[in-house]
Amino acid sequence: MAQQYDSLTPKLQDFIAQQQIFFVASAPLSAEGHINLSPKGLDSFRILSPHRVAYLDLTGSGNETSAHVQENGRITLMFCAFQGPPLILRIYGQGTTILPRSPEWDTLYPLFPPLSGARQILHVEVAQVQTSCGMGVPRFGYEGQRNELIDWASQKGEDGLNIYRQTKNRVSLDGLTTPLGAVDR
Repeated sequence: MAQQYDSLTPKLQDFIAQQQIFFVASAPLSAEGHINLSPKGLDSFRILSPHRVAYLDLTGSGNETSAHVQENGRITLMFCAFQGPPLILRIYGQGTTILPRSPEWDTLYPLFPPLSGARQILHVEVAQVQTSCGMGVPRFGYEGQRNELIDWASQKGEDGLNIYRQTKNRVSLDGLTTPLGAVDR
């Protein structure tokens, strides 16, 4: 049975802290636009308060979430219990992209481990939290985080990452522009 909350209770925060993966969903306003859904890991999620969360976004093959958030602010984060009692937790909110040259960057970035390829922080004002049973989610055993993305970013170096972001991260699949500074570190 689904339950709704207006913030992250201590019990929900504990559940989130135990998860090794979360999912981020966003979409453009256009009905023809692509809905984006991305898995995230690497100790990149932080609870800032019962009403605010953030995650460190690393350079990747696209920048859909940032483009969607810039256009309309809508973002959903989902956590699933793959071990222990079943539970699904969704955070619905309004997101903003915080770039390395933003004043907020200096406050938030130190909360995360120094991961190669960090390009932006997605900050979310929590509008609603919903839990559901999760009884249909299979059990999986955690083996560890992957290092390939971090290794790839380290090998590219800052100059290589900037070039990559300029060519791969400036525009979404639907032609939306991403925040300019996200690729101009």
